[in-house]
Amino acid sequence: MKALRSHATGGPETLVLDELPDPVPGPGQVLVAVKACSINFPDTLIIRDLYQFKPARPFAPGGEIAGVIAAIGEGVAGWQVGDRVIGMVGNGGLATHAVVDQGRLFALPDGVDYATGASLLMTYGTNYHGLVDRGHIKPGDVVLVLGAAGGVGLSAIELAKAFGARVVAGVSSEEKAALAREAGADDVVIYGRAPFDKAQSKELAEAFKAACGPDGANIVYDIVGGDYSEPALRAIAWEGRFLVVGFPAGIARLPLNLTLLKSCDVCGVFWGAFTARDPARFKAEVADLFAMLNDGRIAPRISARYPLERGGDAIASLENRQAVGKVVVEIS
Repeated sequence: MKALRSHATGGPETLVLDELPDPVPGPGQVLVAVKACSINFPDTLIIRDLYQFKPARPFAPGGEIAGVIAAIGEGVAGWQVGDRVIGMVGNGGLATHAVVDQGRLFALPDGVDYATGASLLMTYGTNYHGLVDRGHIKPGDVVLVLGAAGGVGLSAIELAKAFGARVVAGVSSEEKAALAREAGADDVVIYGRAPFDKAQSKELAEAFKAACGPDGANIVYDIVGGDYSEPALRAIAWEGRFLVVGFPAGIARLPLNLTLLKSCDVCGVFWGAFTARDPARFKAEVADLFAMLNDGRIAPRISARYPLERGGDAIASLENRQAVGKVVVEIS
């Protein structure tokens, strides 16, 4: 097999395409011939030792794959060689083959291609957990999504609209604003590039308030962090929910007096830990996502496709915040 692996702490340019023996699935595991691996923000962190989980080196990044079962380990039930599947692996997805625990495996629905299948669970799963379990979204809510033109942001817009919310998208360019509107955003705020001084931060807060309306945002979905978080918090509604999802612009410093003044909640959204701690609810939510995909209420937007040998470039495009929509590595 071939695998694009991290041998030392560093950026995507340090990844090496290695030739290795095919892995053998152990008890309760299957071997998947990988056809597609989507790139997600944790992939930019894990190779720099900045993610919550630090696998032993060398390892391949890539936590979300789609492919075909090539071999089955002892004790595996309900799966057979040749089944088309989606798998959650944490890391190891940027390879021609990957071992997956049977509990982290899902059947790829008929008619869904591998790239779409590999783009479904982490982004939409994170957002489903965030909006429903942590944000308690309900019809009529106003949802402010920061970083709304990336893979997570666009799927957050889609899901929020599917749940009956009004969505305000925060983006950094006119091009990204158009994508957000295509995904269903009702209004868009285009912001500049941080860092912001006090006046710029106040100006952005006023822009968010104007777009969200007089009552503010019931849910702030913060995928960005950094200097963008405080202006968004200032636009939150009474008893709103501020959802902490990611930090590509840095870890924010929120003035906690604002949470008192708005009687609002600040909630972490750690989907990976949730899936391990509550696998039954995780599987129920995935089933709901498959139904929404089948009904056309959600549809992953794949903006770029790369071959395995250019997987580092795929990660770099996300790390540099150049990507719009989902980025997928396709593996022949």
